[in-house]
Amino acid sequence: MEKQIALSEWRERACAFEQALNSVVLGMSAQVRALTIAIFSRGHVLLEGDVGVGKTTLLRAAAQLLGGGYQRIEGAIDLMPSDFLYHAYIDEHGQAAVQPGPLLQHDDALAVFFFNEINRARPQAHALFLRLMAERSVNAFNREYRFPHLTVFADRNRLEREETFEIPAAARDRFLMEISVQAPDARDLQRALMFDTRFYDVDALISSLPAGLTPYDQLNAVAETIQASVRAELPLQEYAVDLWRVLKDPLAAGIQLPDVDMSRLLAGGASPRGTAMLMRSARTRAWIEGRDYLTPDDIRAVWPFVMTHRVFFNGTYALQHARLAPLLLRAVLDKVSAP
Repeated sequence: MEKQIALSEWRERACAFEQALNSVVLGMSAQVRALTIAIFSRGHVLLEGDVGVGKTTLLRAAAQLLGGGYQRIEGAIDLMPSDFLYHAYIDEHGQAAVQPGPLLQHDDALAVFFFNEINRARPQAHALFLRLMAERSVNAFNREYRFPHLTVFADRNRLEREETFEIPAAARDRFLMEISVQAPDARDLQRALMFDTRFYDVDALISSLPAGLTPYDQLNAVAETIQASVRAELPLQEYAVDLWRVLKDPLAAGIQLPDVDMSRLLAGGASPRGTAMLMRSARTRAWIEGRDYLTPDDIRAVWPFVMTHRVFFNGTYALQHARLAPLLLRAVLDKVSAP
């Protein structure tokens, strides 16, 4: 007989998880909440931001709190799919030898895989990564390796442009959320980051967190229980469908953006998978807020994190994605009346 999931106890763990993350990164409460929602929704996360703003620290802290196997790979122009799976070398006897690569060293106990600077890797590496995110499995050494508890983290440096490759739409759509990380604006937080010595040693900062606070191997069952326990009444369902329909065809809904030909703006996006992930995230947010029912605020809270990277623009508009996508998403929220 399976052990019953006590959601009230797990909510306390989720809040402790969020509080622990906020203790190692400053001024990121919205990003930490989004990451917490993603973890308890069993989704993968892409962090995007400038150099040195805390992306890696945030992801390493989450990995520490989850426990389990942790592996990391660095994006590089010469990174190949085989680098994920095995390492070939010459042993002490002068013979060719092979060792498992970072993906295979923990087998099914792999909890977190971190792809650092994913946009430095070529499309060949992205292709393997796509299956890893979609199916939580890879083939190697004539067998299939499965990672049922795996959460994939990746980060993207938005400053570097040389020797970088845009992440394919299919790969971006596999990330539940894309979270933008920026340095804090508040003067007191800036002072703390500059002068509080505990932020100087990231390794010590991460190791101070309780390992396995939210055990990685129980999250699948917890997430399933969350999704089954949070209800969506019919008016809320209609509201969500209206948001989807307006986002798919904003011109027909009467949305206009400054200096944009709306008839030529959208190339695609707002897929059924994306909207299902939106509702999955909204349910988790409702649970963290202590409710067993959805409200429009739950959808609106996760809307930018789940949908921004799923909106694709045509031509020159694609070069303005960082500016236009938030404008479009806000316009859709403003257009659709909440119940």
